[in-house]
Amino acid sequence: MILDAHGHVGSWPDFLIPDPSPEGLVAAMDASGVDAIGISHLLAVGPDAVRGNELAMEIAARFPGRFGVWQVYNPHHRTPLASTGVWGVKIHPDVHECRLDDPLYDPVWQLGLPVLSHGQTGSPWSDPAQFAAVAARHPDVPLLMGHTGLWPYGFGRAARLVADHPNVFLDTCGSKMTGRWIARLAELAGPERVVYGSDACFLDLRTGYGRVALAPLTPADRALIQGGNLARLLRLPDRVPAEGPQRGMPPA
Repeated sequence: MILDAHGHVGSWPDFLIPDPSPEGLVAAMDASGVDAIGISHLLAVGPDAVRGNELAMEIAARFPGRFGVWQVYNPHHRTPLASTGVWGVKIHPDVHECRLDDPLYDPVWQLGLPVLSHGQTGSPWSDPAQFAAVAARHPDVPLLMGHTGLWPYGFGRAARLVADHPNVFLDTCGSKMTGRWIARLAELAGPERVVYGSDACFLDLRTGYGRVALAPLTPADRALIQGGNLARLLRLPDRVPAEGPQRGMPPA
């Protein structure tokens, strides 16, 4: 299966999103052959985590099998979190201006679900060094570093910082990522530590997946990055069954 670890639906106030709808996202997925994508609703990332999470769950129910939900946690509002029926938890330290290693996130780590966090090299809120610190403190919590630090000058450093923390995975999404960098990350961290993400609907899903599809990778490494690693992490099937794509998302 081709699984996109990092997606969104909804609008954002200072970023042009031509089509913020789930219908548009499904059309892009179908055009690229992507079976499922994990979404957080941008309303949840922004002003209303509770309602935004409800909308994401409603969208997942409308399109069975196509969407997993990353429920957003706002550390300042102590957002209620589900322990089942979701892919995991999405946090955005930069939007919420709360450091990734702040104790305000303790309810997230205590839940034990996979966590997808925005990561940004040089940020006081989400620098990759903080991922290493949190991973050491919570080795049983799978932690996805969104954007692998965001900036190309930090990609290699991000991989090196988390090299000794097998619970951290590097997410390929971002407008600065390239196929060659994806292959390089597989060399630095191991192909089993890299996951494909597109950041759709902010960015075009087709472009994000194209980087992985055309990256200079072995077939085995490409299969891990484009879905196998995330399937293992979320305990999903790692291939489409003979009768066609599964339409029963998300897992507990």
